[in-house]
Amino acid sequence: MASNRIQRINEDVQRCLSGLIREIKDPRVNQGMISITGVDVTGDLRWCKVYISVLGLESEKEFLKGLRSASGWLRKELGHALSLRYTPELVFQLDKSIEYGAHINTVINKLDIGGDEADEDGHSEDS
Repeated sequence: MASNRIQRINEDVQRCLSGLIREIKDPRVNQGMISITGVDVTGDLRWCKVYISVLGLESEKEFLKGLRSASGWLRKELGHALSLRYTPELVFQLDKSIEYGAHINTVINKLDIGGDEADEDGHSEDS
C-alpha cells in the first residue's frame, strides 16, 4: 500500500517540477530543452532525487549549479502546490538516456544495410 502512495507522490512531484522548472529565470538553467524523466521520493519524504534530461546542454557543471541555487525556491513552491507532511530536499541528477538514444538513432541511420531487395512477388531481383 505504501508503494502506491509513494508512486503517486512521485508522479505529483514530477508534474509539479516540470511546470516550475520552466519558470526559473537563471540563465544557467535555461539551456536547451529540459524534461524531467523521473523522480524518486524516499519513503520518509525527506529526500527527492530528480532525474533531468537536457537536449542542447552547453555546460553540465553550470546547469547543475543553477539548479542547486534554485532548489530552495523550487522546494518552497513544491510545498505550496502539494500538501505533504514534509517537503523533500531536492537532489538533481542528469539523465543522459534521451541524448544516448538520439545518438544511437543517428548511428543506425548512418548504417548502409543493403540486403537483397525483393520485388512484389517475393523473388529477389538477382534471379
